[in-house]
Amino acid sequence: MNNFFKNVHSIFCNMKDLRNKIFLTLSLLLIYRFGSYVPIPGINPIGVGNFLEKIQLGSKGLIQILSSFTGGSFNRASIFALGIMPYISASIIIQLMCLIIPYLHKVQRDGESGRKRINSITRWLTVLICFVQAPIYLISLTQSFIPFSENFNSIYLIDLDSFFGKSMFLFIGITILTSGTLFTMWLGDKITDKGIGNGVSLIIMSGIISRFPDAIVKEIYNKLYNKHSSVILIFCEFILWIIVILFSTIIIQAIRKIPLQYASHYKSVRLESQYLQKKHQYLPLKMISAGVMPLIFSQAIMLFPITFSNYITNNNIKHLFNHFQDIYGFWYNSTIFILVVIFTFFYTAITIPVHQMSDDLKRNGCFIPQIKPGRETAKYIDQILFYITLPGSILLAIIAILPSIVSRLGITKSFALFYGGSSLLIVVGVILDVYQQINIHLLNYYYDGLMMKNNRKNIHYKL
Repeated sequence: MNNFFKNVHSIFCNMKDLRNKIFLTLSLLLIYRFGSYVPIPGINPIGVGNFLEKIQLGSKGLIQILSSFTGGSFNRASIFALGIMPYISASIIIQLMCLIIPYLHKVQRDGESGRKRINSITRWLTVLICFVQAPIYLISLTQSFIPFSENFNSIYLIDLDSFFGKSMFLFIGITILTSGTLFTMWLGDKITDKGIGNGVSLIIMSGIISRFPDAIVKEIYNKLYNKHSSVILIFCEFILWIIVILFSTIIIQAIRKIPLQYASHYKSVRLESQYLQKKHQYLPLKMISAGVMPLIFSQAIMLFPITFSNYITNNNIKHLFNHFQDIYGFWYNSTIFILVVIFTFFYTAITIPVHQMSDDLKRNGCFIPQIKPGRETAKYIDQILFYITLPGSILLAIIAILPSIVSRLGITKSFALFYGGSSLLIVVGVILDVYQQINIHLLNYYYDGLMMKNNRKNIHYKL
């Protein structure tokens, strides 16, 4: 605890650069949070409550996941309703296309210039995705909810029955939603370049955390006013929640170390048939190399029922889609479990180039003990990846369906979302990343201070 207060004092009193980065990050996140409460032109903010209540009932909880990524902007018909999700979708598509299209694969390997070009392509694709998602979102509003009327509680301030009113609403709405996404991207880039942590991840995390106080209040209120509940039960729920967080942290940070040896580090002198001073290093492989991406992939697929359910006239297909919209139901959770396992293996295969790693080790004169360099090394690394990814994917899938499990134990559905799924993993992963970056700044600060003290002692000794 003393070290914690010492580090806080160093950050806010001595480390001006890190302090400015933290304040800049918090300021930009605050701007994003303010913007999430600004409604689209033509939307009545007082009538948004009716919109919120009806859309939550119609989606059976699935819309809560999408809303959490946008910090509630999706539910409020805000200018940031699309959030950063179009940019994430574009990034995923570009990553996959880089493996399929030789030109993009070549550009990706061109170093800094290639990275800038890929980023430019990703941004243009984000705009195209916004032009597709924004009209769908606005048309869903105009078709599903309360039309213009004299009632002050109507969600709309314009007459959507007229062609001019509806056209203007769509044109202005598409422009505003696309601009909101681009502005969110700009905020994320500024946080990454001049702040602390990854900007896009922090923006998503801020939206998820913004729903946490309300979930806590609802859970406590529900338990205190329930005759069959007690304070001890609330305490046990929070203990279970902390255990889940620790379990998620262990899974994210778990690695498998493969020992390496460098041929150039062997000494040529033998003593009693033993080489002296062998230098060992390790190749770290994460148990979940894909991170939270399998969850995002899987949930993006499961959002299709919401997107197209309003345009389906066949009652049988519509009834089938309704089964997959209930995030606490059997069909949704069994499907998401299978998808998470499949996408964990898929994303691990495309993000970890086993053959390239083997070639790099061979080129640097490095080898795995008792394993031949080249093809045998690639095969061995691939085998190790399979052995650690299989339990990792299953554990990740269990975390994905954990909210539905704890909700059946009596925990409110809003608080159950924080017991697992992408929400919990994103928050844990981002906090660990920010913590590591702050630690790097602190180590550099203490190291520089130690070197200055040593230099002063040396000067004093010479004098």
